[in-house]
Amino acid sequence: MAGYSSPAGLEALFGKELQGKDGKVSTAEALAGKEAIGIYFSAHWCPPCRGFTPKLAEWYNKDLKAKGLEVVFVSSDRDEAAFKEYAAEQPWLSLPYDKRDLKNSLSKKFKVQGIPSFVIVDAEGKTITDDGRSAVSQDPKGEDFPWKAKTMKEILSDAKVLAKDGKSVKLADAVAGKKALGLYFSAHWCPPCRGFTPQLAEWYKKDLKEKGLEILFVSSDREAAAFKSYWDEQPWMALDFEDRKSKEQLSTACKVEGIPSFVIVDPSDFSIINKDGRSAISSDPTGSELPWLPKPIQQLKEGPGSINEVATVLIFCESSSAEEQKALETALTPLAKVYLDQAKAAGEDEPELAFMMSTDKEGLSERIRSMLQMPDPSTKEKPRMAILDIPDEGGYYLVDEGTEVSKASVEKFVADYKSKALPRKQLN
Repeated sequence: MAGYSSPAGLEALFGKELQGKDGKVSTAEALAGKEAIGIYFSAHWCPPCRGFTPKLAEWYNKDLKAKGLEVVFVSSDRDEAAFKEYAAEQPWLSLPYDKRDLKNSLSKKFKVQGIPSFVIVDAEGKTITDDGRSAVSQDPKGEDFPWKAKTMKEILSDAKVLAKDGKSVKLADAVAGKKALGLYFSAHWCPPCRGFTPQLAEWYKKDLKEKGLEILFVSSDREAAAFKSYWDEQPWMALDFEDRKSKEQLSTACKVEGIPSFVIVDPSDFSIINKDGRSAISSDPTGSELPWLPKPIQQLKEGPGSINEVATVLIFCESSSAEEQKALETALTPLAKVYLDQAKAAGEDEPELAFMMSTDKEGLSERIRSMLQMPDPSTKEKPRMAILDIPDEGGYYLVDEGTEVSKASVEKFVADYKSKALPRKQLN
């Protein structure tokens, strides 16, 4: 219900008190009746922040406050004096500077990796968009306030799709009976894209089309001629190049940060199955595991997955036999699945904890071992577990060498991590 605030949900985010212009104020009272709350992660020392803050303040004072937006400044300043000076320039509330635990919790919850960042939540504290900066910059008068993103089904149902003959086609009809739809974000000017496209086309024509995969090219080309030239090389449908609005909406909904990106979608309801479809299809080009549902336990050798965004339990077992590695995966899968199921039930994009195994001595395993100050694997090394918490400003936790790795020991390790009973180490 618009205008209804849930004190419990907002107090869980900000605590019972916020900093107002004239002193501390009750969170529940200060945010009562607000339809949306913008959480503004910023700092005085940050030049992009100092450029964005006056614009946001102008939009807030002129239109957005009256529409029902409140803003809470969450400071990344290095001392309280800088915080006070910067907060004085801002016409909204602030998280008290001494609540560093809440600041860290907010940064981690919303996966803030750089500032300025502007996350918009509703009156119950649920995320509306984690890219509020783009939302308000594109709509500073708040005509689309509170900027609730369209669902994938809404975007794709309205999208202008072209078949290979250039004629418009309704996407729902084009993917009827298919097992999966791949959204291929790519562009001719991108060298990695030009390397991946011929591989994808070969896999599609040889096995994947017959097994039930359809693909939609979503172009990031800079002009229509480049789009057409590049699409001529691809044996599947495309989003009409003129439909830039749907392209931007899809990029936002799929959280595309770079190309090429291949996102697997369920054709029955257009919900996202797997955002890391590129890794999935590259490791299974014949489609034996199509539609590539996310596995509870990821394999590090197939790519980093969500390791930069989500705290990840890592099991290093490069020296174990294939049978031992499989036994570990089987034992830990039920635990990992709990977190996936919880995220799905809560409508979250990512689980609270991800699980990953390192079974190959080279590549990413070698790099992450170095980051965690672990030795190279030896033929006698037993499995070892760690939790890599990059969202927590590069924290990690490592068990002593020789500690048994089992379902019970991993459960205890995770419980100790969540209760902050483990000694925290810092990535170099």
